Amino acid sequence: QVQLVESGGGLVQPGGSLRLSCAASGFTFNVYDMKWVRQARGEGLEWISNISHTGRTTTYADSVKGRFTISRDNVKNTLYLQMNNLKPEDTAVYYCARFQETPRGPGTQVTVSS
Repeated sequence: QVQLVESGGGLVQPGGSLRLSCAASGFTFNVYDMKWVRQARGEGLEWISNISHTGRTTTYADSVKGRFTISRDNVKNTLYLQMNNLKPEDTAVYYCARFQETPRGPGTQVTVSS
């Protein structure tokens, strides 16, 4: 079955960096566009970024543009999110998902605090 497992979250100070990973299995990863979304406590899901199945096309929410970079490795069946210059408002649980689908993995907690 389709599995998406996020990892790489943690506690980081403002201005710091983290790299999230999403290990995909159970489907043909390289034919699916993918996305990252996040959910802060008490809030709904917020879309962050998309990447095409080839990795050539990426889009970002204004809130993360210039700070976050989405990428993928279609050999390793892994999606990434490099997060730089993190801010307290980036604190959330981060999920990966196939485009136009809701997250199905456990997510990974990112906390930005001094």
